[in-house]
Amino acid sequence: MQYAYPLLAIFIWAGNTVINKLAVGAIFPAEIGFYRWLLAALLFTPFMLKPVIVHWPLIRPNLGRIFILGVLGMAVYQSLAYFAATLTSATNMGIILSLMPLMSLAMAIVSLGQRLTAGALAGAVLSFAGVLVVVSSGSLGALLEHGVNLGDAMMLIATLAYAIYSTLLKKWQLRLPPLVLLYLQVLVAVVVLFPLFLASPKIGPTLQNIPLVLYACLLASMLAPLAWMQAVVRLGPSRTTLFFNLLPLITALIAALVLHEQLALYHLVGGVLTLGGVILSERWTTVLSRKISAA
Repeated sequence: MQYAYPLLAIFIWAGNTVINKLAVGAIFPAEIGFYRWLLAALLFTPFMLKPVIVHWPLIRPNLGRIFILGVLGMAVYQSLAYFAATLTSATNMGIILSLMPLMSLAMAIVSLGQRLTAGALAGAVLSFAGVLVVVSSGSLGALLEHGVNLGDAMMLIATLAYAIYSTLLKKWQLRLPPLVLLYLQVLVAVVVLFPLFLASPKIGPTLQNIPLVLYACLLASMLAPLAWMQAVVRLGPSRTTLFFNLLPLITALIAALVLHEQLALYHLVGGVLTLGGVILSERWTTVLSRKISAA
């Protein structure tokens, strides 16, 4: 039963990548990005006002940090994913997103003093090769000639933003209940995305796009984070993070079923390389500095 929590979160997030693609043409990226957080804020507020007031002495000195976390994790990451969906496939997005644990590990080594391991180094090379295969559509010559697809580039930046977000979350260790911190970041996203929403073209709510907004809000923005928090409590951070490795596979399967995206050989090769690199980085924990000093 304890594994149901991380699996539920991963299935919802994989489905949300497909929702990003379904939103193309049905609603503008700036619209769905704003509506999902606005609706989440409205639904959270009746339950979260009292906890926010209770924890205000801890919240007030950390408002700057909370703002940065909200911008990176909610506004930049999610918004770029919607814009990326207009230019690349859900399968590509899922594979690129699988780089996130490795990016977070690299940043932890640089900024948190975590030691460099043989797995982290080898995994970085392997995963980078996998992403190159995907973004080049299996042709490195074409990549050198034409460059990276703009949608893939946006997804890489979005993934990097969330990796920075995760690193700062660990570094700052804000002593706030997870739900309170999530709610405050949702409020930041509403404030930050409002000007973009005003300046962007709008389709408005329709019978076609309302279900997409509801999925993004109720499931991806509220239920999935709560399930992931429960998984961390029950399994611990390290074991929970391993489930993130299933994201590219589940995303590709849902995209094939729902969007009828064709899985090419380069998707398989790139996905295996990327996933293998992440698993290698987590499992091969030999510390390089110790090995060098021992020699």
